[in-house]
Amino acid sequence: MPLAFSSRSHGTVAFGFFNIATDLLLLEDRFCFCSDFCLAVARLAQGASAEGTSEPLAGWGIRDPSRMGNLHGAIAGTDLSGLIGATYRLWPFPQEASAFKQDPGGAGTREQVEGLLQTHALPVDLRPNLTVPTGDTSLGGIDFSAEAFGQLIAYVGGGGMPGWKGGRPAPSVLQMMRELDGIRAPWPGASGSGSRRAR
Repeated sequence: MPLAFSSRSHGTVAFGFFNIATDLLLLEDRFCFCSDFCLAVARLAQGASAEGTSEPLAGWGIRDPSRMGNLHGAIAGTDLSGLIGATYRLWPFPQEASAFKQDPGGAGTREQVEGLLQTHALPVDLRPNLTVPTGDTSLGGIDFSAEAFGQLIAYVGGGGMPGWKGGRPAPSVLQMMRELDGIRAPWPGASGSGSRRAR
């Protein structure tokens, strides 16, 4: 479930997983795969220099709101329109509350999800840019303080609002967290686990 996070450029923004069976992340009207996000973040931290750095991150954007869909309607099964509805048509919200956990194997649905993205969205560059030494970071043109971006990373590390199924993160998330733990990451709280709403 996406949560509200504070940005410096766009006020409060929605970020997070929106279907437990996929590893697709939503940032307002933009999307990227969690595995790609984790790789970009780890490389961004490792490549930080006095001048700052950026890393490629391919994403998808929706310009027509009707192509987005309705998250709450999709969860309820009453509105399966747009990209969000299409994902819930393939992977409905679980009937048992105990099954509402983020699947660490969500990357296995990537090929199917890419097909949905090609129907509903357009490719966009979500390249994250890190400012040194402040740690301020932009993602897809949305600017975050170091603390706020650390909260985005911690959200992903914890498996979003429901947490990871079985308590074990996806392999790409584990790898990112290991790499951030091994260096002095520029984002406070990025190594912490668990999802939390930004203040």
